[in-house]
Amino acid sequence: MTRSYVAEFVLPGHPDKLCDAIADALVEEACRREKRSLCGVEVAIHRATVFITGRIACRETESIPFDRIARDVLRSAGYGKEWQPDPDSLRVEADLCLGPLDDGESEFRAVSDDQSIITGYAVNLPGTNYLPPEHWLAYRLSSAVEQLRMKQPELLLGPDGKVTVVYEEDSERNRVVGFSTSLQQKVNGPAIELHRAVLSVLKNELAAVAEAIPGFDPAVPVEVHVNGAGNFEVGGPEGDNGLSGKKLVIDAYGPRVPIGGGALSGKDFFKADRAGAILARRVAKAAVQTGAMRECTATVAFLPGARQARLVSLRNDSGEYLDCTRWSAISDRSLETIGEAYTGLHELVDVARYGHFTRPELMWEQLTLTYSEVKALSDARAFAEEEERMRQRRKEWFLKNNPTATPEEFEMVEAFGF
Repeated sequence: MTRSYVAEFVLPGHPDKLCDAIADALVEEACRREKRSLCGVEVAIHRATVFITGRIACRETESIPFDRIARDVLRSAGYGKEWQPDPDSLRVEADLCLGPLDDGESEFRAVSDDQSIITGYAVNLPGTNYLPPEHWLAYRLSSAVEQLRMKQPELLLGPDGKVTVVYEEDSERNRVVGFSTSLQQKVNGPAIELHRAVLSVLKNELAAVAEAIPGFDPAVPVEVHVNGAGNFEVGGPEGDNGLSGKKLVIDAYGPRVPIGGGALSGKDFFKADRAGAILARRVAKAAVQTGAMRECTATVAFLPGARQARLVSLRNDSGEYLDCTRWSAISDRSLETIGEAYTGLHELVDVARYGHFTRPELMWEQLTLTYSEVKALSDARAFAEEEERMRQRRKEWFLKNNPTATPEEFEMVEAFGF
């Protein structure tokens, strides 16, 4: 059976991603001042005005350079005299609750101050960093298309843009069957040359992808659209308003995988949404890397006042579940451990722009298991294999004693206990 999937990614100059990057730049700035800083920041942008709201609690909040940080993010995304808004003319409106952590609040960071439901995911494809291939392809191709602005200035490209990938897979092979990109370009920019440049990017990138994804057909798809709705010179915040936390599916795993709904950018690593997302991803990745599952969707929850996350479920691609009690030992689920481990390790502007799980060099993407964790994983894998053997025996007994029954009816009985 052939299945089709679609995924998108946006360039750093996209209005929503500008807001995510500003929000995470503020998190990074606060955490440089104090590791247990509390950050809950929202950012909006419209034309040449940036609005920043929320709370930052750390040492010396009065000296946080909100204007400079916002301008630096826009400038590094490619905005300037040539592409509006000009960062030097940016107006930054900041209305935040600022000040030091309250007495005892630093210690209280080890306790969840909110509720959160988070999904983590991994699939057994090391070449895509264990991500759904269409989502990884959208990220990779958008990064390659973004480079055209720097490598081929004669194309007169701006910083805004987006990419959509249509991916198809069956039992024998998988391939990209559709590709679309919308790229900000001057009205007098060479449209035909841009189309040729995009085709060249596709050819080179898909050939490289064939080494990362088994059975991948590197042929450039027949359906390729470049600025399919026409040229757009007025883009970025001049063309559309932006808001942080709007690109959650891009930040996570693409539309194939459900998400809990909490934003990541703008929150420190002691916040349940961000800490839980890292934990859920690591558990799912461990389940896949140890062979217990080919594909894993992990659900994690933080309850208000909890010091540890609750591992709610581990489900494979067939909808079957592993015993969570056997897997809870594989990772430290405490909020304090996650916050202490990952605060200050990476430049968060790039994380906001290019994805929270796309790059294997990110520390939370690297799994180093202790002996006790490996033992727990080994036991869990053995348990999963025994569960599958028992299931096959139940299936054989059911079909033998119900000659007219179908395998689909057995699955229904298993699922609902009829």
